[in-house]
Amino acid sequence: MAKYQSDSIKNIALLGHSGDGKTALAEAMLLLAGAIDRVGGNLDFDPEEKKRGSSISAKLAAFEWKGKKINMLDTPGYFDFAGEVKQALRAADTAVLVVDGKSGLKVGTELAWDYADKMPKCIFVNKTDDENANFDNVLAGLKEQFGNKVCPVVVPYEGAGKAKTFCNIITGDAFEYDAKGNAKKVSVDMSKFDGVKEELMEALAETDDDLMEKFLEEMELTDDEMLVALKKGLANGIVCPVFSGSAATMAGVATFLDIIAEYFMAASEKTADGEIELSASGDTALLCFKSVADAFGKKSFFRVMNGGLKKDTQLTNLRSEQNEKIARIYTCVGAKETEVEDLAWGDIGYTTKLSATNTGDTLGGKDAFAAIDYPKPYYRQAIVPKSKGDEDKISTGIAKLLEEDPTLKYENNAETKQMLVHGLGDIHLDVVASKLKSRYGVSIEYSEPKTAYRETIRKSLQTEGKHKKQSGGSGQYGHVKITFSRGEEEGLTFTQSVVGGSVPKNFYPAVEKGLLEAMQKGVLAGFPVVNLAADLFDGSYHPVDSNEISFKLAAILAYKQTINANPVILEPVGYLKVLIPTSYSGDIMGDVSKRRGRIMGMGESDRKGYTVIEAEIPSAEMNNYAIQLRAMTQGRGSYTFDFVRYEETPGEIANKIIEEAKKAED
Repeated sequence: MAKYQSDSIKNIALLGHSGDGKTALAEAMLLLAGAIDRVGGNLDFDPEEKKRGSSISAKLAAFEWKGKKINMLDTPGYFDFAGEVKQALRAADTAVLVVDGKSGLKVGTELAWDYADKMPKCIFVNKTDDENANFDNVLAGLKEQFGNKVCPVVVPYEGAGKAKTFCNIITGDAFEYDAKGNAKKVSVDMSKFDGVKEELMEALAETDDDLMEKFLEEMELTDDEMLVALKKGLANGIVCPVFSGSAATMAGVATFLDIIAEYFMAASEKTADGEIELSASGDTALLCFKSVADAFGKKSFFRVMNGGLKKDTQLTNLRSEQNEKIARIYTCVGAKETEVEDLAWGDIGYTTKLSATNTGDTLGGKDAFAAIDYPKPYYRQAIVPKSKGDEDKISTGIAKLLEEDPTLKYENNAETKQMLVHGLGDIHLDVVASKLKSRYGVSIEYSEPKTAYRETIRKSLQTEGKHKKQSGGSGQYGHVKITFSRGEEEGLTFTQSVVGGSVPKNFYPAVEKGLLEAMQKGVLAGFPVVNLAADLFDGSYHPVDSNEISFKLAAILAYKQTINANPVILEPVGYLKVLIPTSYSGDIMGDVSKRRGRIMGMGESDRKGYTVIEAEIPSAEMNNYAIQLRAMTQGRGSYTFDFVRYEETPGEIANKIIEEAKKAED
């Protein structure tokens, strides 16, 4: 592949609902461009993707079309892999939303629109060859959801049925496509699109004041004026042009490629990233937007944000402050890689063997580029090794997966003695299990995570603990009297009110140490004890047999009697904020109540048609909430959940917790 300058580079990302044909469209474009010789398996080449028949990660495919280089990032449609979509959009300049010509607007389309936010975007209506496809209905749904900025540019001549002829509303050209995607110009009656063209002209006139003035006076724009306005309107987000075709028959795909090459935003047109100015003459700076770690090493995908990049360049990682050498530079079409000598400003590629660089890092330059805004992983499961002794293998494998997937979180919880993994959903964690097996040779299962309960007491109690042991020679003797009560501080509040030296001061630390040790295991179910106040007010000692260990053990004996101080189980409670379409409010509030939640507030969101519900809910009730919320809202709902405090557990539930703890001990 020849080297391309920034004004000839187009960076696009394909996104949308799962199954709408993003990867099929990507491979159709690659086949027409001669970058591949057959469709199927070029982008979804990972064994896990082949098994599932769908994308699970974003793939880069660089190809040439009519003197332009197109860097295409194909993203997965499953909700569980939203992080991959976010990464691709961080590197791209234009978002292409792929929509099914039969089923039309779906949840994934809505989410894709939100992910793309203010960046340039267009829509490709796919599968128009389906006999049940109806472009007019799909377009109406898109306009209703996204507004009049959605405007058709390339449409099927027949709005419904097996479309083979497609018309460019701007130029009036019509093309008929054969089974191989070859186009033949044909003559059709374009007058049927007069109303559509007028709407398109009005939308394009919004891009320029002079153009709008002319349109209002003459109600007409020339083809050239419309094409210039299309490029400008797409770049600044004023219009969202709609194109159509079929990835399966490749009808309309060549026309779409022509428009990408001619009218989509070039890499050179991105002159700022937040507050940071971008230019070809600036100091070389890269943004690592994606990492892929496997048993053979790590690939770091980047966009050249400033300057140009030559191989063997040394750059400083602004986060780790480590120098990294870009020894080799690659571009690729899926798994097929091509080594290059350099990349121009705005181009996309990857390198290998960067030891101190992670996803989101900036290499070179003076200022770090803005991080990628990832969704937080709230769905968690406990990892259970299928073979004993695999814990180290699991930790090593998970550490590698964390490098490539920032939406994954791992913790080895010392309190519950569980290895916990957090993800965006059940499919996400299922893929994690598959990767651990295929890449690192370790098999795991998942189980429900345990809840980190606490215990405390509700009333004051005076207790006595006496440790006495005589077995020949020096003995052991420790005797304490302690008042236990509910403390204000989270841990132990230890005081002494001993009078007359009945317990020497040098044994006070031993008593406190004994209590701290005993508090690790509560008297009800063995959970750590919190908010405990203990006042040592009396006791006795032996001038010969008393020692620190004796008073420590005496304190533990006194502590065990707190079973009579009305002990209770405490459960962690978190603050839930749910963003949902307003129509689901009743269902969500009902579900919150079933989870023993308390509604704290409800109000309108900044997002039109959405409501925010706030509630406090026990953490034990939230283990499957990510899955349940997705099911209840068809994937439209999202939430945050943060720990707030511990609260007393209701009696019936506390009894079950105590019974389960006793069974576990047995």
